[in-house]
Amino acid sequence: MISIIVVNDLRSALEVLRQMDGQLVETDIEVDPEAELAGVYRHVGAGGTVMRPTKIDGPAMIFNNIKNHKDARVLIGLLASRERVAKLMDCRKEELGKLLCRAALNPIEPVVSEEKAPCQEVIHKVTDPDFDLFKLFPAPTNTPVDAGPYITMGMCYATHPDTGCSDVTIHRMCIQSKDELSIFLQPGSRHIGVMAERATELGQPLPISISIGVDPAIEVGSCFEPPTTPLGYNELSIAGAIRKTPVVLTPCVSIKENAIANAEYVIEGEIQPGIRVVEDQNTHTGYAMPEFPGYNGLASHECWRIKVKAVTHRKNPIMQTVIGPSEEHVNLAGIPTEASIYNMLEKALPGKVTNVYAHPSGGGKYMAVLQCRKTVHTDEGKQRQAALLAFSAFPELKHVILVDEDVDIFDTRDVLWAMNTRFQGDRDIITIPGVRCHPLDPSSDPAYSQSISDKGISCKTIFDCTVPFELKYKFARAKFMDIDEEKWKDFI
Repeated sequence: MISIIVVNDLRSALEVLRQMDGQLVETDIEVDPEAELAGVYRHVGAGGTVMRPTKIDGPAMIFNNIKNHKDARVLIGLLASRERVAKLMDCRKEELGKLLCRAALNPIEPVVSEEKAPCQEVIHKVTDPDFDLFKLFPAPTNTPVDAGPYITMGMCYATHPDTGCSDVTIHRMCIQSKDELSIFLQPGSRHIGVMAERATELGQPLPISISIGVDPAIEVGSCFEPPTTPLGYNELSIAGAIRKTPVVLTPCVSIKENAIANAEYVIEGEIQPGIRVVEDQNTHTGYAMPEFPGYNGLASHECWRIKVKAVTHRKNPIMQTVIGPSEEHVNLAGIPTEASIYNMLEKALPGKVTNVYAHPSGGGKYMAVLQCRKTVHTDEGKQRQAALLAFSAFPELKHVILVDEDVDIFDTRDVLWAMNTRFQGDRDIITIPGVRCHPLDPSSDPAYSQSISDKGISCKTIFDCTVPFELKYKFARAKFMDIDEEKWKDFI
C-alpha cells in the first residue's frame, strides 16, 4: 500500500522514490569517490550531455560504502529524471515549468526558527584539532582531471551587506585545503557574486552558509536567474510556494547567517574580500570539472576563497552530488528556464505559447522549444516575437525552435519531424549575431569564427518550424480512430 508522504527534506524525498518502481537503487560495494563514483553513475542514469554510452532516465543511486570515508553515504541522480522531479513536486512532468512559474509569482518567504535544527545534530568547528574538509566530506571528483573534490549541490545562502536581502543559489565549489573552498562566481550574473563584490568594497568578508541535501523544491527553485528573480528576490520563497509552507532556516553556529534547517550538511564560512584563487592549484590539470555543455570546464584563476568556520550535519548524513553534464543538471537549470520564459510570454502574448521545453541537449540553458498557437491570421509573426521575448527572459539562451500546437515538444522525434516537414532553411532561420550568451559554450570564441568578437558572444538563432497560418489546412496530421481506452488499458 502506498502511503502519502509530505516532502520537506531530502529523506522524505527518498521515501517517495522508494515507493516508485525502479527509481532508486542502493549499493554496498565500495566505490572510490575519485572518478569511479561518477564513472559508475554515467552508466546507471546520468544522461544529459554526458558522453555516450550513458543511460537516460535511470534511477537515482545511493552509495553506502565510500572508500576512505567510514559511515559516509553519497546520493547522486535524485533529479536526473523529469518523471522523478514531477513526482517530488506533485505535478505532471509536462507542467513543471508552469508550476515553477506560478510559484515564482506567488512567493512564500522563509522563516527563521530558534529551535534545535536537524542539520546541527553534529557540530565540527575549525578549532577542533582534527577538522579537515577532505575527511568530513565524501565529495566526488567527476573525472580524473578534475581540480579536486567538488561540492556540486550546495545551496549557497548569503545576505547583501547594504540591503539585508538574502539569496540562495548553486555554485561549483572545490575543496582546496582542510578549511578552505574555492567558489566560482560568474562575473555579473549571480547575486552572491554581487554581494561578495560589495563586501570587498566595504573591506569585509561575506558570511555564507552552504546547505547540502535539502528538499528538491529548494534545489530547483534556487536555479532561477534574472530577470525573473532580480537582486533582492529570495529564491527560497519559490520552494515555499511549491510546498505551500515557508522554508525553515536556522541561525548558523559560527557566523552571522542562516542555513536551511533540514539540510543533511551545512558548511559555514566567509568569502574573503578581494582574494582570488587558482581553481586547480592542487592538481595543475588546467580543468575544473565537467560542465553542463558536456565538456571539461577550464579551471578558473578568478575563483573567490571561502574560509570555513564550521561544518554541521545530521547523524548519518547523506552527501548529495550531481554530475555537471547530466540530466540532473538539465532539470535543475531547465525547469526554471521554462518557467522564466513562460512567465514572460504569458505577460506579453497571453495564450499564444502553450508550453515551453528547455531541451536536454542544451543542458537546460542553450535551447528552448516553444509550442505556439495560431488561431487568426494576425497571429502570424507572433511566434517569432515570442522567440525574441524568450531570449530576453533567459539571456543565456542560444537557440529557439518554434513548433505548432500539434507537436509534442517533449518528444525530440516529433520536433525534428516538424523541422523536416514544416521548415525551409532559406526562409525560416532568423539569426541575431553578436549577442552575449554563455562563456561555457566552446564555440562562442573568436578562434571559432571571425564573427565572434569576444568569449561568450554568440549568434542567437530562431528555427521557425511552424506552418504559415494561411497554409494550416494543408498540414493537418493524419487522424486515427478514437478508441475505448478502458477496453485496451492492458496494452496502452
